[in-house]
Amino acid sequence: MATNPMQRKARNSFLLGMLVMLLISGIVIALLIMQLMQRIQEDNEELANSVKAYVLNQDVRSGQVITTDMLTLQTVNKTLVPSNATSDISLIQNYALQDKEGNDIYTKYRNNEPALYITIDGTEYQVEQEEETDNYFITRNNNKEYLELNSVPLVAKVNMNAKTLITTELLSKSDNMVQDDMRKQEYNMVVLPMDLATGDYIDIRLMLPSGQDYIVVAKKEVEIPNVGGVDSADTIWINMTEDEILHMSCAIIDAYQINGAKLYATKYTEAGMQAAATPTYPINESTSALLSSDPNILERAMNEIRARYNSNNSAALRNDYINNVINAQGDQATTNLQTNMEESITNSQNSRKEYLDSLSAPIDSTTTQ
Repeated sequence: MATNPMQRKARNSFLLGMLVMLLISGIVIALLIMQLMQRIQEDNEELANSVKAYVLNQDVRSGQVITTDMLTLQTVNKTLVPSNATSDISLIQNYALQDKEGNDIYTKYRNNEPALYITIDGTEYQVEQEEETDNYFITRNNNKEYLELNSVPLVAKVNMNAKTLITTELLSKSDNMVQDDMRKQEYNMVVLPMDLATGDYIDIRLMLPSGQDYIVVAKKEVEIPNVGGVDSADTIWINMTEDEILHMSCAIIDAYQINGAKLYATKYTEAGMQAAATPTYPINESTSALLSSDPNILERAMNEIRARYNSNNSAALRNDYINNVINAQGDQATTNLQTNMEESITNSQNSRKEYLDSLSAPIDSTTTQ
């Protein structure tokens, strides 16, 4: 059957349109397949380059105990994280701060301050730390109950913001083993840094006019006494072992006897990351004998102190420098001791009086018109 030219032209146009549409569809499908393959390849590469790492889900302060509720496990590109963020991931994965019964210890905030809590038999208790021993405890039925932890707490070395990748260098293990002879001591004769605050760590040093400068005790956390909302300007509290107390007593006597000697504190700039300095101050024979005979000192500490301070090097150091300086001053040393001791007592009494006066002083309510 013959077709007219108009019908033939219409059919050819339709076939051409279908061919063009199929060609365009094929190109689009090919492009989509290429993009899909490229995306799959990129995903595979990203998966191959991905690692698991822990990040913080909240801000953490230096010295704060890390609890597992602070940590979130995320998949990240390994090229964007340091190797030690994942090298010891099992250390953090297996870490859970719990008591011996398996109750988790977690962190909550009270008045914007972090605090540890534990839930035992459905009841929540705040976990506190005893100042004298650093042991953890809860108060139940008005009784103090100590907690036995299943692992040593991990502590933040520095301040960290939320979303910080955790590395082993940012954490340290807390040392809650405190000797039985630990005592809180008060000192008001140490020259303090101007910006010293509670929670700072210090070394106490003895500087002699002859140029020697000795570390008496190292890396001690400071507490500033507070009376009526006012921090003391010259008094500090620090926890000291028996040998450290005697160490300080000897250094104080030497500082008082030597004109121009200075007993002063130096502050650690980042205590969480800095190791404690090694004490270098050689104590005198009478203090060494007291250390050897004092029953409050643990046997291990007694052995270490005897070995360290009864050595020939320590005795020679003592005789060559400190004793020679004291002996050179003769009777003046005794006078210096008495004068400075009286001055210290007077200063302490005056400081105490100023604080008490500030508490009892009436508030001036007069206003200027």
